[in-house]
Amino acid sequence: MPIYSMLAVYFIIWWLTLFIVLPLGLRTQAEENEIVPGSVESAPARFRAVRVFLMTTVLAAIIQLAWYILSVKLGYGLDAI
Repeated sequence: MPIYSMLAVYFIIWWLTLFIVLPLGLRTQAEENEIVPGSVESAPARFRAVRVFLMTTVLAAIIQLAWYILSVKLGYGLDAI
């Protein structure tokens, strides 16, 4: 499989995984009782961007590896479903 195809699939998996990882460990301002004036209570108290991006990258790499093994090495694809 060409490297550009692998990168395109990884990019799509990374963005989908980002929306799975974003709410993990999130503490809202209402839960912390530290509501900043002018913001909603459901806004994050502390946004940990590095942690979220690192978790997303690792999880997306694991999903990409599983997809690669199933589709390329074992021959399972959409036709097998």
